[in-house]
Amino acid sequence: MRLRNKPWAREKINAYPQYITPQPEGAKGRWNEIFGNDNPIHIEVGTGKGQFVTGMAKQNPHINYIGIEMYESVIITALDRLIEADLPNLKLLDVDGAELINYFEKGEVSRVYLNFSDPWPKTRHAKRRLTYKTFLSLYESIMPDEGEIHFKTDNQGLFEFSLKSFSEYGMLLNFVSLDLHNSGYEGNVMTEYEEKFSAKGQRIYRSEAKFQPRT
Repeated sequence: MRLRNKPWAREKINAYPQYITPQPEGAKGRWNEIFGNDNPIHIEVGTGKGQFVTGMAKQNPHINYIGIEMYESVIITALDRLIEADLPNLKLLDVDGAELINYFEKGEVSRVYLNFSDPWPKTRHAKRRLTYKTFLSLYESIMPDEGEIHFKTDNQGLFEFSLKSFSEYGMLLNFVSLDLHNSGYEGNVMTEYEEKFSAKGQRIYRSEAKFQPRT
């Protein structure tokens, strides 16, 4: 994906610290204090333009959401959505999702959403996929024993790889759909990519995987 440079993006991000948390390292272990409640915290890694995480926050006011997007030129659109919606249960972070351990304590995040992540189709790039075992270990390090990953993609190869990765890591698959929009699943909030792909008749794949207590 080629990103258009927006030189004014950093200035705008800095102007809204109530929405995009500055210096998030200092928030580690304090997210419930920042939100002002003890509600569960769900994060989306690679939140893009924010349609999904904003929709989820509107739909579930009893859950705190954090959208994570490393590209300033993309998160700006998510920021605009949040400014318009002014949701008290949603924050944004402009950080690298590979460094989650710097921003969250063990057990602080109860669910991770991965939506339409880069499939990195070449075998030599498998380690970059957000469902590779090193990333699963990273998510596990900030979640409780039975924390969940909810994953959606239009890419069959990535979906098959991810199911195998979840299983080999010892996770329990609670839900698997090979055609989400024709599955009868309720409560689905679409991402921008999901709307585009499904409008072209492409199938959307979805799974829910749960970490198991270590013995």
